Amino acid sequence: MLITFSSSPPSSSFSLVRFINSKSPISELGLKPRTHVSKSLSSSICYSFCSSSNIGFHYKNQFFGEKSRCPHGKGGNFRSWAMAGFDFWGLESAQSVMEAAAVLTAIIVVHESGHFLAAYLQGIHVSKFAVGFGPILAKFNANNVEYSIRAFPLGGFVGFPDNDPESDIPVDDENLLKNRPILDRVLVISAGVIANIIFAYVIIFVQVLSVGLPVQEAFPGVLVPEVRAFSAASRDGLLPGDIILAVNGIELPQSGSSAISELVDVIKRSPKRNVLLKVGRGEKDFKIRVTPDENSDGTGRIGVQLSPNIKISKVRPKNLLEAYNFAGNEFWGLSFNVLDSLKQTFLNFSQSASKVSGPVAIIAVGAEVARSNTDGLFQFAAILNLNLAVINLLPLPALDGGSLFLILLEAARGGRKLPLELEQRIMSSGIMLVILLGLFLIVRDTLNLDFIKELL
Repeated sequence: MLITFSSSPPSSSFSLVRFINSKSPISELGLKPRTHVSKSLSSSICYSFCSSSNIGFHYKNQFFGEKSRCPHGKGGNFRSWAMAGFDFWGLESAQSVMEAAAVLTAIIVVHESGHFLAAYLQGIHVSKFAVGFGPILAKFNANNVEYSIRAFPLGGFVGFPDNDPESDIPVDDENLLKNRPILDRVLVISAGVIANIIFAYVIIFVQVLSVGLPVQEAFPGVLVPEVRAFSAASRDGLLPGDIILAVNGIELPQSGSSAISELVDVIKRSPKRNVLLKVGRGEKDFKIRVTPDENSDGTGRIGVQLSPNIKISKVRPKNLLEAYNFAGNEFWGLSFNVLDSLKQTFLNFSQSASKVSGPVAIIAVGAEVARSNTDGLFQFAAILNLNLAVINLLPLPALDGGSLFLILLEAARGGRKLPLELEQRIMSSGIMLVILLGLFLIVRDTLNLDFIKELL
């Protein structure tokens, strides 16, 4: 399974996490004036068998100083977390990595369990249930089914004995999947997607009941959680915790996405030229002139990380009916943003195809979510489920959508199946492509780990 990072989340949604090049001195986050935070996460994280955008993780988590005119006070503990080149060894402990790996494994198991149960409950023969692909690491047998964990954590599969030469089941057995009516087969193939959708809703519902939904409120300006040492910003007097309220006399809007974009654009256009910033520090406002350094591409940089100036609080349901309403609204909001984000990914595929990431990135991002705020794992898991569901419906070999396409093609041909050899060749080539792509991404993402770079 691969992870995709949307490069252009819809402007109507707040991006709690924004995946960008973490080596860049200026990061961007999107924002909506007031909404549920988790609706945004879907516009930035996509978990799937496809590609998308930039790698890197910046999330600024500063919510304090509520008596100030904004939620960010000067003396706050500006705790930020960033995955710069997948910096696993910056984690506080291995626990967050294990939590992220557990989320990933649970999603795979739920997906494959959907296929398995749909077949089992219809009396269809099942021979294998695997998490991962490739060589078997561990296995056991129960009720004529081989359960296994395999070497390459790129997904999983449920195997059927339809064309297994070692199977003693007669080829004309009506309980072989290939001999079942089209509707039965469609149900088995689509059950994995259905299971992930249901699991996503259950996760959101549990979040609503247990910790509540995070709700954000936006304030004017852009927060500066971090100022890099020896940068232009540091040299000219910006400090962590400052709030940039205006640039060159133009007040920044309350909407975080546009505010950050305006600020970034001005800085990029002004290498080695003074930029006048109106800065809020504590209860005081004053002006600072910053002279951006020049990048190799001729753009300006000042060496800060930027974050929307927001306050996040939790809203809890008063009763079970309200909990269902909260969960339903959140579920549909996440689903819409996932679809919209993936649409934009494919519309910009030529730019995003080279930036796909694999299981290493999933675990790295999930570990950072877990380390910063365990509550975020709910949204992380829900969005991974929804993305997996959507991507698996694509009519591509090795995906559920590819199998569904072949079944629908059979129906369109009046029940005449494609030649078995052709069908197997199509599916085998798709699986091989996924495995090769996954191995490439595992190696590449591992080499991007900071401690590996240091060793090299």
